[in-house]
Amino acid sequence: MALDSGVASLGVEGAQAAAHALSLPAEAYGNDERIEAIWAMKAYNHAEIYFNLISSVDPKYLKLTKNDDLIYTKFKETFNDIKLQILDPEQLKSAEAKEKWRPFCNSFEGAVEDFNYGTLLRLDCSKEYTEENTIFATRIQFFAIEIARNREGFNDAIYNASVKQRQQSQSSGQS
Repeated sequence: MALDSGVASLGVEGAQAAAHALSLPAEAYGNDERIEAIWAMKAYNHAEIYFNLISSVDPKYLKLTKNDDLIYTKFKETFNDIKLQILDPEQLKSAEAKEKWRPFCNSFEGAVEDFNYGTLLRLDCSKEYTEENTIFATRIQFFAIEIARNREGFNDAIYNASVKQRQQSQSSGQS
């Protein structure tokens, strides 16, 4: 799933053009493959940064937005039945789920920046981002689920594995 060249491959002018393009309304493009590729790169970069973050900092101490408490409370009130360890895509994408998610997501318009941007979300929180373990979701869905995973200890496995790996690397370097 790696995008080796990423945004850097666009160069300064390309990156500026991409930034401008991403600021325009979606209706201006239809299904432009170049724009879809830029969005995919942006979503991948966000996922990579987030995964590095939960690998480096104990997730229970992370604050993802200034509205984490509100997002978590509303998420638990609305979606208490969602199994956070391994998400069922139907609980995000089915027609019934979309009807339930829509008002939740829209309630954060103006309160959470880019609340409806496309973001990558891991299905199984004990695993990395891979093609098989990733679903496309809105940013507010990502925040709601990942804030809950962090607070409830489901992302601890990623952090603990990273700590163990660093310790092993340090031990083998000292031998």
